[in-house]
Amino acid sequence: MIRSAIFMLVWVLVAGTSVGVYAHESQPGTLELRQFEKDRYEVTWRAPIYFGRPHPARLELPEHWKTIVEPTVRRLPDSQVFRRVVAVGSQGVEGSIIAFTGLENTITDVFIRLNRLDGTTMTAVVRPSRPFAQLRGERTWYTTAAEYIGLGFHHILQGIDHLLFVLGLLLIVKGRETLLKTVTAFTVAHSITLAIATLGFASAPLPPLNAAIALSILFLGPEIVRSWRGEMSLTIRYPWVVAFLFGLLHGFGFASGLVTTGMPRAELPLALLFFNVGVELGQLVFVFTALALVRSFKVLEVRWPRWAEALPGYAVGSLGAYWTIQRTVILFGGLR
Repeated sequence: MIRSAIFMLVWVLVAGTSVGVYAHESQPGTLELRQFEKDRYEVTWRAPIYFGRPHPARLELPEHWKTIVEPTVRRLPDSQVFRRVVAVGSQGVEGSIIAFTGLENTITDVFIRLNRLDGTTMTAVVRPSRPFAQLRGERTWYTTAAEYIGLGFHHILQGIDHLLFVLGLLLIVKGRETLLKTVTAFTVAHSITLAIATLGFASAPLPPLNAAIALSILFLGPEIVRSWRGEMSLTIRYPWVVAFLFGLLHGFGFASGLVTTGMPRAELPLALLFFNVGVELGQLVFVFTALALVRSFKVLEVRWPRWAEALPGYAVGSLGAYWTIQRTVILFGGLR
């Protein structure tokens, strides 16, 4: 019966997300405002590459801000960086509204950081559902914590490759105790590498990282089929071991959603803690949704045709193979 539930989740994921994903298209954008004179700020807008193209969102600054150094544009492998210098006038920046026209048509969050001359900072997260932010003074710790929890929650729920890996594990795992061990192992593992990467002790370049994450999904495809045939393997016997090993890899992927925000070092512990809380909440929501579907189908006595029950495993393996090939080609410069 769990196959039927996973069948629905797989197709919800695929229908809601383009299969031609190049990397993590939920990679956040960043806007940094750095004060260097009383009324002058350097504005740096990093717009991530969105499905292989320049990001459609357009930065709109307040009308009373005057550009005194024309914008420059620098193209990076994963983003475009726009820089300019503005004079904000006697009104200052407090209460000013910054908008991102076109963000509402994307799945991208934007992390805003304001650095003042007196050393104080302000941070905010702009979401597609509310594509603007008002600049204010320093916020309470719990307001900032809520922003990072939301950022982590959105990052995991918009990361279809991470979710498909979890789905693949659910198709293999049998029994509540094994499920608890497997989910815990994955959580502990990606929390370790998330912390290591965020604190700057290690890093992984995105192109090979995304290819390796796709390979982890492909790896589960044959294991799912073996499990259905009643065969045994290390993965089927000890799924938490595989969950832990690949969880270390996925943790670097989660870190990419936090590291790119470029938060101040003083904010790192708070950001790391609550971003990870958001990731875990999103993961638990996803797992409980699958379990709730399984329970619902049992109560309703829903019967699926044999071919439909086989589709989830083949869908996970096929998407893993597709992404592995696609991202490997990207890694070697075949696609842009």
